[in-house]
Amino acid sequence: MTSSDATRLDPGVLAELATRGGRVIQGSPGEAGAGGEAGEAARVALACSRFNGGITTRLLSGALDALDHYGVPAQSVTIAWVPGAFELPLVASRLARSGEHDAVVCLGAVIRGDTAHFEYVAGRCASGISRVALDTGVPVIFGVLTTEDVDQALARSTGGESNKGYEAAAGALEMVDLLRRMGE
Repeated sequence: MTSSDATRLDPGVLAELATRGGRVIQGSPGEAGAGGEAGEAARVALACSRFNGGITTRLLSGALDALDHYGVPAQSVTIAWVPGAFELPLVASRLARSGEHDAVVCLGAVIRGDTAHFEYVAGRCASGISRVALDTGVPVIFGVLTTEDVDQALARSTGGESNKGYEAAAGALEMVDLLRRMGE
């Protein structure tokens, strides 16, 4: 099952639940010029896999669209190319530990084939990316497609806000803002 209207978070429910707790902290990707929110103050690294490049370049384009939409200046964006999804965690670790980036977005595509490579690559990639975020305290976003076939990967990398690269970059900015609100 994929995300749908039935699984989306209802803002009204969020507001209602907030009345039942003491303190609610929520991040926002921000808008250009919306001082105090992520947007134009964020420094973001995009680590992108060359393998399945026909898909990953579409994810990268979506991520860059999101960063542009939220006011992140081009000079605050670093793009690092890696051979494949398996190499994303190492490069994400270097980028996160550099102190030059507020968030790292990992973009790749692992498409199931006839061999067991899918389980090895997708699982190791996901756990490595998660570990980098936990070890460094820097938001490291998993923007790696793990699909059954090329058609699914193409559908998730179309233009607009439904592009998973766009969603990953917006999520990175939201995490930057949330951590800032929490006082890191």
